[in-house]
Amino acid sequence: MKKLAALALAASALIATALTVGTTRGESAVKAENGSATTLISCGKTRTIGLLAPITGPAASIGILQVKWADFYVRTYNAKHATKFKLMKADTQLGGANGNAEALKSAQAIRGNAKVLGVVGPAGSNEVKGTTAVLKGGGLGWVSGSATNTTLTTDGTRTGYFFRTVPPDAAQSKNVANYITQKLKYKRVYIIDDQEAYSTGLSDEVETILKARGVTTTRDGVSQQQSDFSSLIAKIPRDTQLVYIPWQLPPKGQAFGQQMKTAGKASIKLMGSDGLFDPAFASVGSNVYDSFFPVQPTDATIKAYKKSHGGQGDYFGAPSYVAAQVVGEAIDRACKDGRATRAEVRAQIRKTSIKKSLLGLAVSFTKGGDLRGGSFGIYQSKNGAFARVG
Repeated sequence: MKKLAALALAASALIATALTVGTTRGESAVKAENGSATTLISCGKTRTIGLLAPITGPAASIGILQVKWADFYVRTYNAKHATKFKLMKADTQLGGANGNAEALKSAQAIRGNAKVLGVVGPAGSNEVKGTTAVLKGGGLGWVSGSATNTTLTTDGTRTGYFFRTVPPDAAQSKNVANYITQKLKYKRVYIIDDQEAYSTGLSDEVETILKARGVTTTRDGVSQQQSDFSSLIAKIPRDTQLVYIPWQLPPKGQAFGQQMKTAGKASIKLMGSDGLFDPAFASVGSNVYDSFFPVQPTDATIKAYKKSHGGQGDYFGAPSYVAAQVVGEAIDRACKDGRATRAEVRAQIRKTSIKKSLLGLAVSFTKGGDLRGGSFGIYQSKNGAFARVG
């Protein structure tokens, strides 16, 4: 009997641990409660949105921008409405040594909190894949402001649950290939992925288009944990015109660019993708290009954000504002009678119709969860900052 009691206590301790998210940047730990698709809760005056983002770790420089923009949505909404929103923030540590372990733990905590009706994030495509079973199992709808891997909305696994406020890599790959072949007119390209879902998927799509257009491509890969790229750089032929690195971690992109210079290959152009749209990567020099989400810098919301953030646009995080807006408006519609379930919120996310957004286009979703319309711009580093060139 004593043995059974001890086992029961141990099991209870394990469950409690699984449903708790650790302290993040001074926030108190959140004890999770039971939550499911059909749990009917009283909406009350304050509604809760989950936020999964890389608040610490290798991708923190871009994760913090997503947190800032999500916070900005909540702050501006709360200033204008009697009902309020609050964020349950959970750290995913994108690109950390433990893979998706932190994202999974945080997703479990958010799922377990019955007050959470919808989720913003995660940031990375590999994180979306890694947390799908947990979030979907809890009946949650989630909206990412940066996960672009094409298959996230085409493989059917997340249909009706996952949505995004950025175009997929199927659009990004075309914009990238068009710029390389039509604007730069390059014929020799070296492609290096970082062995994660986002990077390998985008690399595959760009490579397929380039080959179809007669471009000679060489393919390689490197771990997100690697910092010394000298042996990889040594393999890049000196007549290569452009190296394409669609990576997720700006410090890695910066290190690669600096090591290219050290190896005497600074004349070779370097192109990243949305995950590297960061001052760290731009600082490498004017030979650096990058593709990035649709964002409208003249939008009133972006101007208001910049005014309250020392003139900084922090554009990488802007689509996460729209993701929070989508979730927030869906919760409001589901809560019209004072009560709501996660399933009701998911249904309302699917019905999203925002006529004007800071993306510069209307926001609605395809059946698979993709943003309708939108394309990626091409940017070049000028004086340490990215400026649009295509």
